[in-house]
This record gives sequence, C-alpha cells and structure tokens, in this order.
Amino acid sequence: MLRIAVPNKGSLSGPAAEMLHEAGYQQRRESKELRIVDPENEVEFFYLRPRDIAIYVSSGRLDIGITGRDLLVDSGARAEEILPLGFARSTFRYATKPGTANSVADLNGMTVATSYEGIVAKHLADHGIDASVVHLDGAVETAIELGVAEVIADVVETGTSLRNAGLEVIGEPIMKSEAVVVRRTGAVDEAVEPKVQQFLRRLQGVLVARTYVMMDYDCRVEQLEKAVALTPGLESPTVSPLHNEGWVAVRAMVPSKEAQRIMDDLYHIGARAILTTAIHACRL
Repeated sequence: MLRIAVPNKGSLSGPAAEMLHEAGYQQRRESKELRIVDPENEVEFFYLRPRDIAIYVSSGRLDIGITGRDLLVDSGARAEEILPLGFARSTFRYATKPGTANSVADLNGMTVATSYEGIVAKHLADHGIDASVVHLDGAVETAIELGVAEVIADVVETGTSLRNAGLEVIGEPIMKSEAVVVRRTGAVDEAVEPKVQQFLRRLQGVLVARTYVMMDYDCRVEQLEKAVALTPGLESPTVSPLHNEGWVAVRAMVPSKEAQRIMDDLYHIGARAILTTAIHACRL
C-alpha cells in the first residue's frame, strides 16, 4: 500500500485535498482525522504539518508527500521534488529600509531575519555572502524596526505589507515556490514504484484537465487547414465528415486561457457551432 503525506492545514491543505479528490482518491471528512485508508486505490494518507512532511518522507517511513518547495528546501531533508503542482505559489525576496542595500552583494556583515532560515542560509552561502541569519516565527517585518536585523527575507505577494512597514524589496528573488510532490532522494522501491507512477499520472491528468478545454466546431473542407493550424491539439485534432457535403466536424484540446481568442479566430475563417467543454480527467 502506498503511504502518502498530505498537509493537514494552511494554504496547502485545501487545494491538495481538492486535487487528490479530482484524481479519484478518497479524502478525510473531518479535519481531526490524521490518517485514512483508501482501499480501492491501495493508498494510505497521513495528514501532517506541512513543515514536517519532507522530514517524514526522507526518513523512508512514508513513500511520497505533498508540501511546498520552500518547506522542502528549508527542511534540509534528504528528499527531492518529483512533480510541481501549480498551486500555493509564492516568491521569496529580501527587503530592507531604503538606502540600506541594493543587492544581495551588499548584505555582507549584516543580519537577516526570516522564518525560513534554511532557504536564506543556503542562498547566502551560494552567493558567497557572509551574513548572520536570525530565525523568527512570523511577522518578520518588525525585526528591522526593533533592531533585531537590518534585512528581512520573506514571502512577497503584492508588497503592500512591506511598504506599510517602510521597507523595499532588493535584489532578485531568492526562490519561487509552489506545492510539489516529494520523495526520498534516490529512493525507488520496486514494490511501490508502480503505485507512485500511477499517482503521478493521475495528478498530471488533473493538471492538464485544469489547463485545457475540449473544443468542437464545424468548418468547410477548404478552410480545414487554417482551422487545424489554430487548433493543432496535442497530437492531432479529430476530424469527421458531416452529413452536409463539404463540411467537417473538428475536435481538439486547446489551452483554456486562449480558448476565447481561438473561438474568435475560428469564427473569422468561417467555422460555426463552436463549443468548449471542461475536461474533468485525462491521461496523456
């Protein structure tokens, strides 16, 4: 049975449970449940603190887990990312008072406050910067005002909270994070590997289903090449003759964010009865 760690709370928990449900796996009904078994899919889910998941997986007690890339790197655990999941995205940046520093190179000899000591220490070391790192649990913006550090490193979304604290972002992003599937570094257990690959295919199917829609339309044969150029599909679109001579029906997957533009372009070349439908699951 495949043993999987899932976030039990926070910004990772809800989207992870939703994706697993879309992938056909049972999920817990109450937040107090710490473990459930999905016998039909031969999977056992363990609901753990997101910060602990990479450590549990690296120990070999659990086969794989869902956590944040930031939490994986920060943990220092012997675990590796095997599939990005596209939700819970965030960007880590340095920030300080205007005039204090302009880039990472200016941080030599300074103190950096952060909730992600592992990420920041590694980033500084990779850039050859000799700076001290102070670990704080949340609200790191006040560290500069209270004299604990000259610089902070934190998640930056809009930058509003930093500006309200009189701070500005400096340098390039430390890292960009999102939810990822992780497993122990170099671990390939032949007994569970088929189940791991099945799990990854299911999640990849959900990711594709969320990214694409199915588009159907009718067009005249003489316009087919132009239409196919607009909707090439993944391998090739499906083309079927219609009862009315000279017309064909076309079906293809198209990126959902481009669907409206493609519909406009198809209509412009003479396509009609243009429809899009959601894709709930797929295998590629």
